[in-house]
Amino acid sequence: MSSQIITKPLPYIALILAHLIWGINFVVAKVTLQEFPPMSLALLRFALASLFLAPFFFAQTKKIKIDKKDLPALIAVGVFIITLNIAFFFEGIKRTTAIDASVLTLIIPILSVIIGWLYFKEKIYLVNLAGVAAAFLGALIIIGLPQFFTGTYSTQMLLGNILIILASISWVIGAVISKKVLTKYPSLVVTAIAFMVGTVAMLVPAGLEYIKNPSWPGQITILGLMGLTYMTLLSSISAYFLFEWGLSKTTITAADLFQYIEPFIAAFLAVTILGEQLSTSFLTGAFLITIGVFLGTLAKAIHRRHHKAHRV
Repeated sequence: MSSQIITKPLPYIALILAHLIWGINFVVAKVTLQEFPPMSLALLRFALASLFLAPFFFAQTKKIKIDKKDLPALIAVGVFIITLNIAFFFEGIKRTTAIDASVLTLIIPILSVIIGWLYFKEKIYLVNLAGVAAAFLGALIIIGLPQFFTGTYSTQMLLGNILIILASISWVIGAVISKKVLTKYPSLVVTAIAFMVGTVAMLVPAGLEYIKNPSWPGQITILGLMGLTYMTLLSSISAYFLFEWGLSKTTITAADLFQYIEPFIAAFLAVTILGEQLSTSFLTGAFLITIGVFLGTLAKAIHRRHHKAHRV
């Protein structure tokens, strides 16, 4: 791969940029949620993203007809990858740190290995099981299990970390469902439908947030609008297309390798901008998750494309 990076660097630059955007977005989401109610932010984000994707979506549907029997699966992808995933993520990151959230999302490949083993009957090796165990232990440490036993845990952070785990689980379930539809429809079509499903699903909870606090729109600052713009144009649209283009020119193994950029970027910005701290237990948990993900996916041939449009 090193020779390809030198001779054909553009796909790798695209992958790096995509993961940089997603890494930064952990801190952007944390800051933006100080001004927006979570479901209202999700509604605005995916409504705007849907508008931007609409011309491309309709251009695709002129070439490819959507079969009515595939609609339940397409809607389910939106429910899990957008509605539940983003709802859990936004509610989770409000309560925990950007550092914890960024590292906990690294368990997605491990969850994919488990689902592949149980659902798709993919072969799994002892080294993969060792990786799953290490990542699971690391996640428990970051979630706050040691503090739970000593009675020094924060209820808010514990709940937030659990919600981040649920967000990852929701995405993996959605990815499993999307595996079939992505073989029949372009990823742009699947993504656009998922965005529209998420927009519709967020209408009621966002409306309830407005009824509870109708004054929140008047309290939005330029910083909040910049955060919404970043999540809509960069995290939801630009990073997705950069990733998909880079993936089409390389391999899924190479593309996944760069995902480790995200927690490092998130941790650096969270420490320097948000003043978050790196505890010993966090570093221990992060080390175990990193080793676990490496061992858990070692020697496994991954032939499916990862649907990244859900990314925060």
